[in-house]
Amino acid sequence: MNVPTIIAALVGAVVAAVICFPLGIRYRKKVAEKEISSAEEEGTRIINEAIKSAESKKREALLEAKEEILKNRSEYEKEVKERRSDLQRQEHRLQQKEENLDRKTDAIEKKEEQLAAKHAALDKENEEIQAIKSKQTEMLERISGFTAEEAKKYLLDQVETEVTHEAAMKIKEIETHAKEEADQKAREIVATAIQRCAADHVAEITVSVVPLPNDEMKGRIIGREGRNIRTIETLTGVDLIIDDTPEAITVSCFEPVRREIARLALEKLIADGRIHPTHIEEMVEKAKREVDATIKAEGERATFETGVRGLHPELVKMLGRLHYRTSYGQNVLQHSIEVSQLAGLMAAELGADVQAAKRAGLLHDLGKSVDHEMEGTHVQLGVDFARKYKEKEDIIHAIQAHHNDVEPKTVVACLVQAADAISAARPGARRENLENYIKRLEQLETITGSYPGVEKAYAIQAGREVRVMVKPEQVSEDQMVILARDLARKIESEMEYPGQIKVHVLRETKVVEYAK
Repeated sequence: MNVPTIIAALVGAVVAAVICFPLGIRYRKKVAEKEISSAEEEGTRIINEAIKSAESKKREALLEAKEEILKNRSEYEKEVKERRSDLQRQEHRLQQKEENLDRKTDAIEKKEEQLAAKHAALDKENEEIQAIKSKQTEMLERISGFTAEEAKKYLLDQVETEVTHEAAMKIKEIETHAKEEADQKAREIVATAIQRCAADHVAEITVSVVPLPNDEMKGRIIGREGRNIRTIETLTGVDLIIDDTPEAITVSCFEPVRREIARLALEKLIADGRIHPTHIEEMVEKAKREVDATIKAEGERATFETGVRGLHPELVKMLGRLHYRTSYGQNVLQHSIEVSQLAGLMAAELGADVQAAKRAGLLHDLGKSVDHEMEGTHVQLGVDFARKYKEKEDIIHAIQAHHNDVEPKTVVACLVQAADAISAARPGARRENLENYIKRLEQLETITGSYPGVEKAYAIQAGREVRVMVKPEQVSEDQMVILARDLARKIESEMEYPGQIKVHVLRETKVVEYAK
């Protein structure tokens, strides 16, 4: 194809394009206008529908609002009616109460009027009675020939004569009864005196003698106005006997632990030379610590002698306390060691458990170390402590059965029971009279120490006197008189004792301060 042809074709194409372009523009314009018109119509339609829908929802909302208003109004009216009815009921009740109060007030006023009338009538009757009484008295005086005072004196004289006669008869009856018992009592006293070891035995258990470097020391121990000896006796609960015995003081007390503490404290005070209340308190505390150490050592000695191992430390201490305890005059710790050894020997002969028999024999009287401090028998206390410190049941059963409180069910229990009887029955082991004496003193301390306000109570002078220390903040001086009388009456009603017992109540206020 040549160049002119190509140029002619291009020119024709350009001319065709120029002609067709306006036509295309007009076509697209018409199409756009038609679409715009269609969109406007659609928009108008949507707007109209939205307006209709909004109006419809508005009408529905208005209807719902009106219904809600009507509903709330009806509920409000109902609530108002209920409140009005409640108020009416309350007003009705108040009105009834007011009416009741008015009626009660009227009734009270009527009763007061009636009481006033009764009082007036009673006063009138009393006046009439007094007048009649006066007339009767005058008549009696005319008939008897005595005035009222003379008649009273006559009656008192008659009563005094009758009472004196009855008292004389009672005294005669008591004297007759005493004469009947005199022979029996005399035999008992002579029999006690005849016992060859009785005096030494009693001296060993109830008194201790403390040697002095010179007789001048007695005055220092007594102190100014007796303050030193009073302090010692108050702190230890013993009775110091200072008599004509040269260079010696006797410490008397039925409780061996207290007596030993007092003896050690006195020896320390005498050796130190300083004797005054403050130093006495220090020495008593040191003596208590030494006695505690002795108790521990005695308990360990008992376990060593019997070969019993593995005891709880508290049980060892309780065994040591038995060193200072006697039963019918027999040392309980030594008795327990004997029972342990006897039970072990018999168990070996029978082929039974030797260690269990020894252990049960050593512990069988354990409760006696605390039976004067706690309620209950020594058997029950021993069982409780053995169970508390994890002893085996067969050991506990042997302790419980050794006085037949329960039937012995094991060989060990039977052996302990037999060994206890053997140790107690050997010649010279026990004396019942001494045990009764000790029990009487313990009972005296228990009775007097059980009253409120009593701090300490000590039996002294071989049970002929009880010294009671009261708490000054709880017992006044006036109350001391009443307390002493009550204690004396209770001792008279609950105890049996020879002669009389002096009740000595002490009230002491002590203040301690330190200068720094």
